[in-house]
Amino acid sequence: MSTFNLVGFLWQVSVVMALIAFLYGLMNRSSGSMLISFITSLPFAYYLNGAENVWRLVALTPIVLLSITLYFWKMERKHRLYIR
Repeated sequence: MSTFNLVGFLWQVSVVMALIAFLYGLMNRSSGSMLISFITSLPFAYYLNGAENVWRLVALTPIVLLSITLYFWKMERKHRLYIR
């Protein structure tokens, strides 16, 4: 019998990718990386949304990531307009 759980592995990969994309997006102020972080954090947030304790607040993480993404996108767009 195998002890490898594919769904658990993919879930952990999603969380790690979200953290890496989040840190990279913050350091470089990249809206693309923040968008990737938002998308990859959705399964984790959906899973924790069913919790009946304080972990339920982690489900709000994608909302925060989306707002940061939109802010970086707006700043990148404004910067492009000033360059032209």
